[in-house]
Amino acid sequence: MFPLRDSTPSESFPMVTVLLILINLAVFILEIMAGPELLNQLVYVFGLVPAYLNEPGTLISYYPLLTSIFLHGGWMHLIGNMWILWLFGDNIEDHMGSGRFLLFYLVCGLAAGMAHYYINPQSSIPVVGASGAVAGVMGAYFLMFRHARILTFVPPFFLFTLPAWVYLGFWVLSQLYCGTADVIAANSCGSIAFWAHIGGFGAGMLLHRIFLIKEPHSLP
Repeated sequence: MFPLRDSTPSESFPMVTVLLILINLAVFILEIMAGPELLNQLVYVFGLVPAYLNEPGTLISYYPLLTSIFLHGGWMHLIGNMWILWLFGDNIEDHMGSGRFLLFYLVCGLAAGMAHYYINPQSSIPVVGASGAVAGVMGAYFLMFRHARILTFVPPFFLFTLPAWVYLGFWVLSQLYCGTADVIAANSCGSIAFWAHIGGFGAGMLLHRIFLIKEPHSLP
C-alpha cells in the first residue's frame, strides 16, 4: 500500500520538511558523484554499523546514529522516504513549529538507530536511510490525526480512502511482524531494518506531545 495524499491541510509552509527533503536529495546526489568505491567507504563511516558502537570510543564516535539518516541506498529508497515525510511531515511541523519539529525528527532518528542497535548489536552491516526518523513522524501522525483520511494506492490498480489509524496501524503491525520474523530467521522479510522503523514509530508516539505548541483539532 502506498499513500497518495491525506485530508489534513497544513496552515503554514513546512519549511523544515522541505529543507530536510532538499538536504537528503543533495546528499544522495553526492553519493552518486562519489562512485562505487568511495561510496562504499562513506557508507561504513557515516552509516550505522552496530558492531562499531561496541568498540571503546568517544561520544563523537556515535555520530553515525544521526548521519546515517541522511544517506540512502537508491533512488526508490530516497523517493519513498521523502514522499512519506512530505505527506505527513507538514502537519506535524505545523503543530510543533519548525525548530521543535527538526529536533523531534532527529530524536526519532536517534531512537530508531538505537532500537536497531539493541536488536542487532553484533551486526557489521551498515544501515542507512531516513526511514526511522520518518517513522517517528508517522507515529506522531497516528495519534494526532488518526481520523484523517489517506488516499491509498494498492497495486496493481486499486485506490482506497482509509482512516489514518487504519493505514498507519497496518503499516506498524507489518513492521512488527517482519521484525519478529527477522529475529527468528534472519532476512525472512528482506534486508530491511524493521526494528529501526518500530523504534522510530514508537518514539514518535511517546514523545510528540513534548514538542507540540498547539493541539490538533482531531485530538479529543
